[in-house]
Amino acid sequence: MTDNYPYLDRMPKFERDGIPSLTGFRPDTIARSVVLAVRDPLVVGEGADEDAIVALLDGAEMVARTGLFTTYTGRYRDVPVSVVLGGSGSPEAELALMDLFNYTECDTVIRIGGCGGWGRDVKVGDVVISSGAVRDEGMTKAHVKVEYPAVADYRIVAAMAAEAEAIGAPHHVGITRSGDSEYTGWGKPGPGGYLQDEHKQIIDYWSRAGILNTDRESAAILTLCSLYGRRGGSVCSVGDNVVTGEAHKSGSGQNKAILVGLGALARLGGAVA
Repeated sequence: MTDNYPYLDRMPKFERDGIPSLTGFRPDTIARSVVLAVRDPLVVGEGADEDAIVALLDGAEMVARTGLFTTYTGRYRDVPVSVVLGGSGSPEAELALMDLFNYTECDTVIRIGGCGGWGRDVKVGDVVISSGAVRDEGMTKAHVKVEYPAVADYRIVAAMAAEAEAIGAPHHVGITRSGDSEYTGWGKPGPGGYLQDEHKQIIDYWSRAGILNTDRESAAILTLCSLYGRRGGSVCSVGDNVVTGEAHKSGSGQNKAILVGLGALARLGGAVA
């Protein structure tokens, strides 16, 4: 598809000695199953901290660290798992995903993180397992037209649901809405109370459409994993619900989301088939 593309050889290749500069991934240190997570202060609390995912891995070792990402590899229920910790948002997720796909044997990526509830039945402390996502962010549109669906791999959804049932985690399976903005694009006023009429409709519009929750990364993972032939999934803890008025509670449900995500990877056992 790149034949006769005049700019191909002029594109900067950010790597040194075959190692990508932005992530530092070395193929022999990255597991086939990868958790993409954000160092998020909003999911710290109730026994969860920013390194709570890594803490559950046996024999976890830091295998890469750059100014953007820190990566650990260990085992969970004897299944190799890598955890990539970075910044928030769809563009940041793209950097990690492209390096995973280009430089490693990774075949499965899941997001474990926090979210806001927009479904009326979604409570603080619940876990949301994404079956699909609304691509209301910008990055994925650079890869494929907006009509292309962001759909989670059915095996990951089934494994997450089974794990949630097994540990008794209150959970929902449904559609997540991902966006880039934390302010007007979420219906939240900007400085000085700036808010257009269109912004005031966002929450009601998507809540009426049956969206369960909203975040920044799920659509990126589901879209790019599907587009590039990998398995993708997402599980989030619910920190607040602006629709029902349930206030934010930092860390609520995060430990359960972590157990659901890692447990699903253990159930799948790293198998691709």
